[in-house]
Amino acid sequence: MKTAVITGATQGIGKAIAEKFLKNDFSIAVCARTATHLSLLKKEWQQKFPQAQIITGKADLSSKKELIAFAEKIKEHFDNVDVLVNNAGLFFPGKLMEEPDGHLEKLMEVNLYSAYRLTRQLLPSLQKSKNAHIFNISSVAALRAYENGGAYSITKYALLGFSDNLRMELMDENIKVTTVMPGATWSRSWENSGIEKSRLMLPEDIADAIWSAYTLSPNANVEHIVIRPLKGDI
Repeated sequence: MKTAVITGATQGIGKAIAEKFLKNDFSIAVCARTATHLSLLKKEWQQKFPQAQIITGKADLSSKKELIAFAEKIKEHFDNVDVLVNNAGLFFPGKLMEEPDGHLEKLMEVNLYSAYRLTRQLLPSLQKSKNAHIFNISSVAALRAYENGGAYSITKYALLGFSDNLRMELMDENIKVTTVMPGATWSRSWENSGIEKSRLMLPEDIADAIWSAYTLSPNANVEHIVIRPLKGDI
């Protein structure tokens, strides 16, 4: 059975991606910061997908120690990793000159360093796969500056740069790297925004796009996926 690792997978895009791979007969390893959410979700998935091995790990990926512990747990249970989805991220709007001290550093730890560190930890497991693929979930905020983008936008630009460099390093090993840059996508954080759900994309849209890129022939790699709501950014 093939394996996928998805970070930040208890809601929104991460959850939709995890369920997409489960529906296609993958075993998965997921992490999140809240143990209760992980426990409830694992129970739900075990009922829906009894054939799958489901590994969960409570981890705040801004902590290098907790990230490494999660990676070690994956390596204990999976002989190899076929798909890695670096999805964990934090978003806070704000202006660069008005953000609290340490704001950029905090977002960098989660939005960039977690992807960098986990990829390095799991690369030997990915190298054992015959069809390895890394997906880094960035944002349309990586493509242009926008009002109140602040530190968040900086980290997403950085993640795009990481992905592009990683792709070049790994192409001779036949490991694919895709950067996914979604626009506004429905999640719990939008519930009280006053914006109609129909104005946003669904998390399943992002999951479907990732699955489509993954299932291409071994000779093809989608380097960037940019996907926005039909009526544009919000």
